[in-house]
Amino acid sequence: MRRRLLLSTLAVAVVAILLLGVPLAYAAHKLVHEEARRSLEREASTILGGVGYSLQTGRPLRGAVIAREYPGRHIFITLPDGRTVAAGPDPGAARTLTAATSAGGVRVRVSRPASQVQDAELRLLLLIGSLALLGVAVTVGLAMVQARKLTLPLIDLAETADRLGTGNARPRRRRYGIPEVDRVAEVLDRSAVRIADLLASSREFASDASHQLRTPLTALSMRLDEMIEAADYPDVVREEGAAAVAQTERLVAVVEQLLARARHDRTGGAVPAPIDDIIAQQVEEWRPIFRRAGRDVRIIGEQGLVGMTNPEGLSQIVATLLDNSLMHGAGTVTIHTKPGGSSVVVEVGDEGEGIPPELEPRIFERSVSGGRGTGLGLYLARSLAVVDGGRLELIQARPAVFGVFLRQAAQARLASERVVIGPA
Repeated sequence: MRRRLLLSTLAVAVVAILLLGVPLAYAAHKLVHEEARRSLEREASTILGGVGYSLQTGRPLRGAVIAREYPGRHIFITLPDGRTVAAGPDPGAARTLTAATSAGGVRVRVSRPASQVQDAELRLLLLIGSLALLGVAVTVGLAMVQARKLTLPLIDLAETADRLGTGNARPRRRRYGIPEVDRVAEVLDRSAVRIADLLASSREFASDASHQLRTPLTALSMRLDEMIEAADYPDVVREEGAAAVAQTERLVAVVEQLLARARHDRTGGAVPAPIDDIIAQQVEEWRPIFRRAGRDVRIIGEQGLVGMTNPEGLSQIVATLLDNSLMHGAGTVTIHTKPGGSSVVVEVGDEGEGIPPELEPRIFERSVSGGRGTGLGLYLARSLAVVDGGRLELIQARPAVFGVFLRQAAQARLASERVVIGPA
């Protein structure tokens, strides 16, 4: 798209410059030649007046004197008695511009080489061409700036829409200064909030339904087992009971699968991941938004830490904390990474007023919010942390500091080795 915008703008500029430049060049050509001819006519009239004055006063006419007064001209004077006076170099057969006038029996003819006029015309045309090229260059520069201004927001919006399609329903709250594009961004943000609500509702429903179904199915399976054991006529009853137990166990497995999916909301597990890269990516994404709000984001602490997490899950947790600070906090947001006793800790805090005392015990509950939020961000962020074997805690309420505690890679390996060795 950027290339098409650039080419179309360049084409419009070239056509406009040609429509203006060609007539201007032709007018300049006519103007230069007309001005040269009028200049020769004025010079011929002036020389004719001087010759008449010299004849009246009896002064001699000298060609050298006239040539010094009119350099670069060939002047030929015919007197009333037939005498002639020539001044200036004779151009010979070269192309010349000539003007002649006569009065009182005196005739004056003034000539100049046409190459002098052509040189002046060429300089004027070069000036017009240079201005045209400058106009094209300025147009190309403006077109590149405008194309970048229009295409980058569209690319960003396409990435946002793609994220929504993958289930990452987190509003970005980016605005670009273009009313139409900002309108699309607002619609996508509202859609992201609605999608997040729908996903949360569906997960909650699946979790509740799975939990409520699992208990009666377990009881039904036990009653079927008792019925089979107590049957006096085992042939038909045991056969039908075994079929019913098989169907019940299959249904229990389906419910267990639904419950696991509702709890985890992900297909991938935690892996050793570099914390710095994930945090740097989020800071790079959110820093322009904070700067537009007159705030900043900084990273401090120990570098090179590796924790057990799902990179996408940790990205969403950090993004939720940054979004929460943008909406409810103030001042500079500090992300502090440090190793704990058996974990890797990522602390996110700001310089705002913090969390009200009445909300502090319930800050991670569903639908609990301190103002404009939906009340789902921190709830979902804590769920994502638990899925990967970590936790999200409120370390300090005023000003607010949240901590993400992730398992260290070494601790995760030891735990897996114990699980493998234990059954043996």
